[in-house]
Amino acid sequence: MSVNSTVEVTGLTVRHRRRTALDAVDLAFGPGVHGLLGPNGAGKTSLIRVLSTAAAPDAGRIELLGSDVGAASDHRARAEVRRRLGYLPQEFGHYAGFTVREFVAYVAWLKEMDSTRAAGAVERAVDRVGLADRIDSRMKTLSGGMVRRVGIAQAIVNEPELLLLDEPTAGLDPEQRVEFRALMRDLGKDATVILSTHLVEDVVAACEDVTLIEAGRVAYQGTTDELAALGKDDETDALHGSPIERGYTTALRSHRATAGAR
Repeated sequence: MSVNSTVEVTGLTVRHRRRTALDAVDLAFGPGVHGLLGPNGAGKTSLIRVLSTAAAPDAGRIELLGSDVGAASDHRARAEVRRRLGYLPQEFGHYAGFTVREFVAYVAWLKEMDSTRAAGAVERAVDRVGLADRIDSRMKTLSGGMVRRVGIAQAIVNEPELLLLDEPTAGLDPEQRVEFRALMRDLGKDATVILSTHLVEDVVAACEDVTLIEAGRVAYQGTTDELAALGKDDETDALHGSPIERGYTTALRSHRATAGAR
């Protein structure tokens, strides 16, 4: 693994029955906040699930936090990595009868956090997502946006070195999304954060760089400024979106044209 890489995958391939979700992907991420963009069905969720160790790849090498966690790796290595990462899936299960405190504490227990520090960690995580006043409310009484914020709290309760978030702002209102972006920037000072989303504006506001996934392959990698620059030469009017939205479209079309010419 490279000295500055928290995540490094080589030749990563994932298949779902007859469909190839990821096709020999090579990627590396270090500390900071990294955006993962792409159309629905592009392979973003498959990548996040493999990086979280929730799913195994069909081929390829995966190194997380200095450990090999591929399909053939020691289960103890995967267990150790799980204690050090945080993961918010696109849809996460929870116990409706649990309070917010109980649910986040349960995840802390699953992470094998020391009991002497878990209680304080739970309160800090819940406070960071703006739910301190609802910490003893039952999950079933929360709105959809509040439940999503609890999902973020459980993902950060162990102060992870690697944080994986799949569509984290779904259901959040504009003010909450602004607060979320600030939280991601803060977390990215010490950790590697990978944010998978279809909302380009979240990537612009929170991320240092962006990776586009299209049909299971890497279509583009660069800074958000570089992606926006691809859209500045587009002569279409403002109805076609901001420069970075046009850059996103330009990058995808360029990749599709190249792939089609092979």
